[in-house]
This record gives sequence, C-alpha cells and structure tokens, in this order.
Amino acid sequence: MSPRKPNYEGIDLSDPASLNIANVTWDWVRRLRDAVKMKIVLKGILTHEDARFAVDNGIDGIIVSNHGGRVVDSGRATIEVLPEVIEAVGSIPVLVDSGFRRGTDVIKALAIGAQAVCIGRPYLWGLGAFGQPGVERVLDILRNETRAAMQQVGAPSIKHLTPTMVQRA
Repeated sequence: MSPRKPNYEGIDLSDPASLNIANVTWDWVRRLRDAVKMKIVLKGILTHEDARFAVDNGIDGIIVSNHGGRVVDSGRATIEVLPEVIEAVGSIPVLVDSGFRRGTDVIKALAIGAQAVCIGRPYLWGLGAFGQPGVERVLDILRNETRAAMQQVGAPSIKHLTPTMVQRA
C-alpha cells in the first residue's frame, strides 16, 4: 500500500494568517492548483480580468462575491459585474452571492447566466431565529418567490430565463 499524499502538499498552511486575502496571490492559486486534484472554486471574483486569471490558472468554478459588501462598501454590486465575469470565463460554472434576498433577485442572476445563487445571510437569519425550521422557512419563501417571479416573466422553468428578461439601468 502506497502512502497517501496530503491534499495540500507544497502549500504552507502552518500559519492561518497566510490565508488572509492579501496573501492569496495568483501564484498561490497556481501552486494550489498544481498541488491538489480536487475541483477548486474561487470566491471573490469581481472583474473580467480576475475571471480570466482564474480560468488561466485552472480554476474549476467561480463565485462572484463582494463578501456582502463588507470589504468595500462603495464597490460594484455582484449583479452588476456578473455579465462581464460570465463573458470572460466561457464554460466554467459561475455562481453569485452577496445581497440576494428575494426571488426576483434570484431570477435576475439566473437570467443573466449564473448557474446558482448563494444565500448566506438569509439562511443564517432563519437559523439564528428558529433553528432548522427557520432555515427551511427561508428556503420555502425564496422558492415560492422565485417561482412567482418566473411566472410573471413567462419562464416555465429556469432554462427558459434569458438576459432579455432583465432590464439593466
């Protein structure tokens, strides 16, 4: 039996501060890609340039995220940068988060081309207030709002959502 190789061999994880966003460079991402066989999804992409760097460095998926706007409160919204990121990456999966609170928000992102929408804070609010039933209620509300919004734009399923259904100001 051969010895198992650690997933992160070649990547220094001894100092948790080394994973600080300021220390995660494209060189670090490239070394991580070379060191692991698993799929890598990179969160925090907000420009078409970074999206191209991600693809060029072998990233398997992207989460367009401004981390809830907590990093730079005057930065661009994720829904605003989503089209340029999707255009830049080609065929790798693009997910989006930060600020999605209603079903109408969800269908806008899906219509623009996101493969999925992440909902961090709403489920945490449900969890904090009512535990698992609270999370389930948040998901039910979003599911029902998404279904209603899709009916209003005439989309019988998610695959029928198109960018023309979203008016950009």
